[in-house]
Amino acid sequence: MTRSWDREVDVLVAGTGAAGMTAAIAAADAGLETLIVESTGRWGGTTMRSGGGLWMPNNPLMRRNRVADSREDALTYLEAAIGPVEGVGPASSHARREAFVDHVAPTFDLLERLGVKWIAAKQYPDYYPDRPGGKIGRSIEVVPINARRLGDWLKTSRIKDSVPAPLRNGDVALLSRAWSTASGFVAGAQFVFRTLGGLLTGRMLVGMGGGLMISLGLIVKEQGTELLLDSPLTELVQDDTGAVVGAIVLTPEGPLAVRTRRGVILGAGGFAHHADWRTEHQGTAGYTSAAEGDLGTPIELGRKAGAALALMDDAWWGASVPIPGKQAQFVLNERSDPFSIVVDQSGERYLNESESYIDFGHHLLERNEIVPAEPSWLIVERRHRQRYMFSAMLMGGKALAADGIVVKADTIEQLAQKLGMNPAKLRATVDRFNGFCETGVDEDFGRGRTAYDRYYSDPRVKPNPNLGPLEKGPFTAIKIVPGDLGTKGGLLTDEHARVLDEQGTVIRGLYAAGNTTASVMGRTYPGPGSTIGPAAVFGYLAATHAAGASDIDVVSATPKQEEKEALA
Repeated sequence: MTRSWDREVDVLVAGTGAAGMTAAIAAADAGLETLIVESTGRWGGTTMRSGGGLWMPNNPLMRRNRVADSREDALTYLEAAIGPVEGVGPASSHARREAFVDHVAPTFDLLERLGVKWIAAKQYPDYYPDRPGGKIGRSIEVVPINARRLGDWLKTSRIKDSVPAPLRNGDVALLSRAWSTASGFVAGAQFVFRTLGGLLTGRMLVGMGGGLMISLGLIVKEQGTELLLDSPLTELVQDDTGAVVGAIVLTPEGPLAVRTRRGVILGAGGFAHHADWRTEHQGTAGYTSAAEGDLGTPIELGRKAGAALALMDDAWWGASVPIPGKQAQFVLNERSDPFSIVVDQSGERYLNESESYIDFGHHLLERNEIVPAEPSWLIVERRHRQRYMFSAMLMGGKALAADGIVVKADTIEQLAQKLGMNPAKLRATVDRFNGFCETGVDEDFGRGRTAYDRYYSDPRVKPNPNLGPLEKGPFTAIKIVPGDLGTKGGLLTDEHARVLDEQGTVIRGLYAAGNTTASVMGRTYPGPGSTIGPAAVFGYLAATHAAGASDIDVVSATPKQEEKEALA
């Protein structure tokens, strides 16, 4: 008996973040009949609530701006940042690294041709800029866009998850010190004028992740691609050869059997909100900033289809402040600005507070295996609170204090007692750190040594803009937990974004990109936008490969009518 199909398309795309939408755009541009499905009631994915930067080495905008980069430098840097392929595994193979670097320009050009307006984050360094091939200015983002251009698509988007303003990544570091430095004040004034300009002209200007997804959503809408909301994939349909020839989608009207002539592209996120998987693979349920639909469904469907999994024990870690009843607040400048330290529960420093967020997360989790460090404490003094923006504190310092997230005291010794630490030990930690502030050299962890460390700093503080002594009370301790921007393990894919099985053989008709896959970046985070950049590029690669493939003939794909009836 042959399976009956309700719909037939060339490509079915699952997910509406950067990976899924870029894949759908590239597929439609290649002339493929495309259908997009989203498991939740709103489209935009985790990308909508992100910074929206794309790490795109050797991109066309760099050449226009005469910023030196090359394929060779990019690949050299990836080797230096990620490490040898042998130590990371096939998710970050040479072929995948080369495919990413080589298809940055085609992805950039396609989206620009269809309407995306790019801007460079010119001062944003790679996260290991001192390593071979490291650069400043490889990250790009979109020019803030008028979200009202989406029309009726706006109300079904995740626009409320984004920053509702024309904010750019290049603004964030400066705005964090808007009331303490001249450059920060100027950036703040420019941001205010952009915001007012939009309001006075009736535009709803949105930047960062919201701006990126509005830009991509506008293209998808103009291409006429159908988007089904509240419609998760529930099954991948395979024929007798193992090729994926379609999928079952559970729509609000019931199950929909979709035949795919060229393939299914999975770009529906990772498993950040799958507490059981996270505990099993990572040892912690985590404090994620990912969208609520990040439940691992596409990864599980791929596994059932025979896919190999990799890097399931890792995530795009960082430091976060837990907010009771709300999503944890990711911490960037707050831990890097001077007049601050991070300590474990014994009162000792154990890391460079200014390091990249994934290194911070890894070090916190590693420290917790030796000394209790989950949570850790970010301790700041009066000048930090007076000079620098602290996002989590804007959500209600008194409420956080009532919940024990924020603790204050007039002296270091009193603070130690409130935190359950040995006062003499915390005092010794602070005194040693204050000595480093005088010399400008952090002899323990090298804080302030690199251009990335200094990106979030205060240039007025000398001799090291990241090192300011803890001298002036009151002192404030803020609870720090291992947050993340999503998981980075999942389906193993090749350089064409084709899903592979345990033997390394391609599963025909099945592609994946973004956090649904094991990351090409391995266990690290080379630069700003190293999640979204590869997500977009491998989404593009999936679609272009599917466009060049021949139609997949169905070889005895038998129906599972009882499954359809059970879902109905």
